[in-house]
Amino acid sequence: MKYGIYFAYWEKEWNADQKRYIEKVKELGFDVLEISCAMLKNTGKEELLEMRKRAADAGITLTAGYGPAAGENLGSPDSEVVKNAVAFYTDILKKLEILDIHTLGGGIYSYWPVDYSKPVDKAGDWARSVLNVRKVGKIAKECGVDYCLEVLNRFEGYLLNTCAECKSFVEEVDVDAVKIMLDTFHMNIEEDSMPEAILLAGDKLGHFHVGENNRRLPGKGGLPWYEIGMALRAVGYNKNVVMEPFVRSGGGVGSDIKIWRDLSRGASDARLDADAKNSVAYLRYVFSGPDSDYGSVIL
Repeated sequence: MKYGIYFAYWEKEWNADQKRYIEKVKELGFDVLEISCAMLKNTGKEELLEMRKRAADAGITLTAGYGPAAGENLGSPDSEVVKNAVAFYTDILKKLEILDIHTLGGGIYSYWPVDYSKPVDKAGDWARSVLNVRKVGKIAKECGVDYCLEVLNRFEGYLLNTCAECKSFVEEVDVDAVKIMLDTFHMNIEEDSMPEAILLAGDKLGHFHVGENNRRLPGKGGLPWYEIGMALRAVGYNKNVVMEPFVRSGGGVGSDIKIWRDLSRGASDARLDADAKNSVAYLRYVFSGPDSDYGSVIL
């Protein structure tokens, strides 16, 4: 497995310069930097190639995540919204191919966060989303990208809340590039058993996000990391494990993620760096199994 972190751990705004984290995460012991597709909407080919080279030179794998706006909803009953969404994903996937990014994950079958002041038509949205994810998934396959559908908790989404639902959806789509994405923060809310959900996903698991029950770094909460690691090894998962902690309140990131208090406890960037470095070492240790070469880690 390769271990990564989402750039927004350090940021309060989504439109930050994400390139500057490439070298930082390498120094902290990560293999992967996850970026947001929001930055790619107005990014030209020259800048994409520059970022690709920068990552390659640093020995960092890039992955991408996205929370689609309402106007990018593949399950919308509005044909113009769907048309816009397909065009958006077509553009983004071609840009990911230029970036040498092979994993895109998120609520990329609906929109995020859901506006629950509006009525929910789960059955209708499911049928429309299956049809349109199948279309976009074929484009993803052509671009060499795994199109990973993130299972979200009920407060952020309604279409796919459990691994069982996502597996049924993925099987209905029936495109090789369309896979399951699990996130321990969401799983902790919705799944009866996180290890059993991972076992259910099996070889359809395309991407895995980790974060504590309190949205902090792994090791700073109460989740059963040893058991989670055992389940990942049991299904032969050898892809990316990306931390998605959110600890700073304020700004667009804090507002969207609902971080209403400073979970970093006033930490400086240097302290955030040290915490991330310790957390990835801890995660490598607990996920690598009893025969790993990693020594014990203290957070």
